[in-house]
Amino acid sequence: MKLRQPTDFLILEALQDKGRNVATNLQSHTGKSRKNINTRLPVLEDYSLVRKIGPAERSGLYEITADGKAALIYQDQYDEVDDFASLLEGPTPEQDQSSASAEAAFVRGDGDDPETDEE
Repeated sequence: MKLRQPTDFLILEALQDKGRNVATNLQSHTGKSRKNINTRLPVLEDYSLVRKIGPAERSGLYEITADGKAALIYQDQYDEVDDFASLLEGPTPEQDQSSASAEAAFVRGDGDDPETDEE
C-alpha cells in the first residue's frame, strides 16, 4: 500500500469528519486540487480505504471504510513500518493487542469495544 502524504490522509480525514462526499467538496476541505483528489480517490478505493457509493455508478460520491478509519488511527506509524496494509489488518490471534490495535480492530468491527473490556 503506497499512500501519498499528506493528501491521502487529508482525504480520509475529510470523509471521516464531514461524511460521504464528492471530489469538489473534498477539494475545499483538503486544500488540494480537484484533479489530485480525483486521481487519489480510485487508488484509495483499490486499497479499500474508501468506497464509491450512490445511486449511479458515475456519481463520484465516496465514503470512508472501516479500513480507512483504521488508517487514520495508524497514520503516525505510516513511515515507520514496511507493510502498512498488514498493520491495518490488525494483530493475529497470537499477538497481544495494544490499545491502538484494539481500537483499530473495534473500528473495523473485529471485536468488542476496547473501552469496555474487563480483564
